[in-house]
Amino acid sequence: MANLKDLKLQINSVGSTKKITSAMKMVAASKLRRSQEKAESARPYSTRIEEMLSSLTSSNISGEGVIKLLKGTGKKENYLIVPVTADRGLCGGFNSSINRETFKYIKSLEKEGKKVNLITIGKKSRDFFTRSLKDKIIESFIDLGISGAGYDMAQQISNKIQKLYYDEKFDVCVLIYNQFKSAMTQTVTNQQLIPLDFEHKESENENIEVSNNSVYIYEPDESEILKDLLPKNVSIQIFKVLLESNAGEQGARMVAMDNATRNAGEMIDSLTLKYNRTRQAFITKELIEIISGAESV
Repeated sequence: MANLKDLKLQINSVGSTKKITSAMKMVAASKLRRSQEKAESARPYSTRIEEMLSSLTSSNISGEGVIKLLKGTGKKENYLIVPVTADRGLCGGFNSSINRETFKYIKSLEKEGKKVNLITIGKKSRDFFTRSLKDKIIESFIDLGISGAGYDMAQQISNKIQKLYYDEKFDVCVLIYNQFKSAMTQTVTNQQLIPLDFEHKESENENIEVSNNSVYIYEPDESEILKDLLPKNVSIQIFKVLLESNAGEQGARMVAMDNATRNAGEMIDSLTLKYNRTRQAFITKELIEIISGAESV
């Protein structure tokens, strides 16, 4: 039979855990509102800049660097994969889904004879791939949650990726992140960052009716605009991904802590019932002993 003191200690321990998970849920819910607003505000801007770049692809563009960043090296032999996870856990399967998808994607590329390297964003991806694919990690960016997902961090990541690209370290760069849908849903998404994947975007939008037939005149010319806009687009797309990931993290954490709080409540109810039954059994046993002793006298 269980000891009453042990049961009481267990009830108090689970109760303390419930208070922590409940507080974490409220904090995540508060952060989620701000993160969601930022992520949703960034989407139209990142989409429009890609549309503008897409409209310039058919132009006669000069400049080796511009063409290389826009249209690629012409090869698809070396890949740079950038998984984006959180620095902290306690958010359900948010981090593990990214790590699992990235690992599977890397193995599929290697089966095709491609060479793969990694730049990890977030402690959870860094720790995971340090254990499994340490030799493929070029650099890691962590501590994103100290001041939130900022544009400065996005620019640092962008500068590193572009430097590697112009040094001919890779041909294709792919971001893997959780796209925020709702607090309950985050979708693992692969986004080709370099070169820009306009064919994929056109196939996604082929069923959408296009009503805007405007003709744009660019001043200065297209080449000058692209020289300035293309590097900025890389930073903007990374910034958007960081915002999406941050919003998804807070949503996943809120849901995970809500489930943990409810599970703790159910466990407390179960332990309390067990405690009461055990206490009643002890009382009944003592009464029987008292009655038996009185009858023997």
